[in-house]
Amino acid sequence: MASVYCKETGIYYISVMFQNKRITRSLRTRSYKVARKLTSHVEKQILAELVGVKKADKKTLSFPQLVRRYLEYPDHAWADSTRERNRCLLKNYLSDGLPENPTTKAMTIRVVNSCNNWGIKYELIDKRVRLEGGSRWVPRNRILNNNELKLLFNEVKNEDFNAFVRFAFYTGARSGEIRHIQADNIKDKYLLVTGKTGERIVKISTQAGIVLKNQNPLWAYTKNYVSHKFKKEVRRLGIKDARFHDLRRTFGYNLIKQGISIYKVSKLLGHKSVTTTERHYAPLLTTEIEDFVL
Repeated sequence: MASVYCKETGIYYISVMFQNKRITRSLRTRSYKVARKLTSHVEKQILAELVGVKKADKKTLSFPQLVRRYLEYPDHAWADSTRERNRCLLKNYLSDGLPENPTTKAMTIRVVNSCNNWGIKYELIDKRVRLEGGSRWVPRNRILNNNELKLLFNEVKNEDFNAFVRFAFYTGARSGEIRHIQADNIKDKYLLVTGKTGERIVKISTQAGIVLKNQNPLWAYTKNYVSHKFKKEVRRLGIKDARFHDLRRTFGYNLIKQGISIYKVSKLLGHKSVTTTERHYAPLLTTEIEDFVL
């Protein structure tokens, strides 16, 4: 007979008794719903062990099967953007292998390794496979200069998308945080958003407030639309090597150059710690240090 219970840590466990032998095993989840779904499968595994059936009899999943299970697992506590990113990276890896771009390659390696580690943890595969190179990424340091910003603000012809570009720059928000703004999330001088780091507050500056006040209806863009539309516009305007996220990086860089403390900039960007902000902006700010003599 099996019983499921939760310890003080919040993790659910299953306990199975058979012929005066008991095995207790962690279900490795804090979700009661997930624990109930796992109970039948884990109970059968434990009973098999108690009656002498070896685990080696278990079939190991192929990597494509493991990927499907990994992405469908409901207890990862991923943000929607993280789930979509992992899905795209793993899908591309299965079809094309590792990408050539160093940063995307490093991200793909980290996700593949996480997937394999998850498979070992839940005993879905019997051999840990680890790819090297997950930390060999090249940080992007592209900053838009004033002339490029003026071109974007003055020459992007679609009025709604022009306003979206300006609002993104004036707030420093991530694309995923502002693509679907709801009226209920707009407060006095700030915006409640949900994105990469969960729910956070985005400050609405005077410039951002003017854009938002004149925007009706509010934006409802997809990730692909924003990315493709922005790339199309910068190509048309002759702006080289520009991505939408560069607006956010330029926002932070310009504030630090104006003398705003890195602590305040970190809060405005929604970074989890000042260390994250320093890591992103230190290479850029090194070039701004005045000349010195030793």
